Amino acid sequence: MLKNKSALVTGSTSGIGFGIAHALARAGSSVMLNGFGDAAVIEKLRSDLAAETGTRVLYHAADVSRAGDVAALVAATEQAFGSVDILVNNAGIQFVSPVEDFPEERWHAVQDIVLNSSFYAIKAALPGMKQRNWGRIINLVSAHGLVASPFKSAYVAAKHGQIGLTKTVALEVAETGITCNAICPGYVLTPLVENQIEGQALAHQLPRDRVIREVILASQPSKRFVEIEDIAALVLFLCGESAKSITGSAIPIDGGWTAR
Repeated sequence: MLKNKSALVTGSTSGIGFGIAHALARAGSSVMLNGFGDAAVIEKLRSDLAAETGTRVLYHAADVSRAGDVAALVAATEQAFGSVDILVNNAGIQFVSPVEDFPEERWHAVQDIVLNSSFYAIKAALPGMKQRNWGRIINLVSAHGLVASPFKSAYVAAKHGQIGLTKTVALEVAETGITCNAICPGYVLTPLVENQIEGQALAHQLPRDRVIREVILASQPSKRFVEIEDIAALVLFLCGESAKSITGSAIPIDGGWTAR
């Protein structure tokens, strides 16, 4: 499906990002991984994925909160593969606090890693996509790009900003073969969410199943976690020719959360 294409996925050494990278590689795309973690663990992920899929899989340790690092990441991907055809902006962090107590350095960190990194990567990748008259830009946002929750002001602001960026880029490239879309998942069972479950279970003295249903998934009507494989499948669809007229969209995949 994506043979002779190349993809860059930020924040792809674990969780949703790695699931997307895995799906893209299985579809035939060369893939540049990016993210933090133990060097030996990341190398095993990279080599295992390359061996399983028979595609070229590389890794770059760019800090996506830094514009220069992101420019270097895009340049390295273009040098290694010849192009960045698919850009998936997935990197993100979370911090929870009431607005009046929100540490300014944490606010800036969330904006840098979530919103600013998306801008840096799109800015760097677009010239090559325009030369080839083809590209797929997919911003992994969140249901929090469409609705808000208390105590998550930085994350909600950054995710809303990503959707605004998505729409603007889509309009700017509308007459090219480039599309730009946002995917807005609800809760996904990632290591970060696992930690939240454990913390809430201790705080509320509740068993795991009740924490999941009554606390974590309280806003998600399906009462089921969104699966990484489902998000990856949507990414693949958006990369295909059948999705060439889908651009500027913020697509929920949230178990009905934003239908309320």
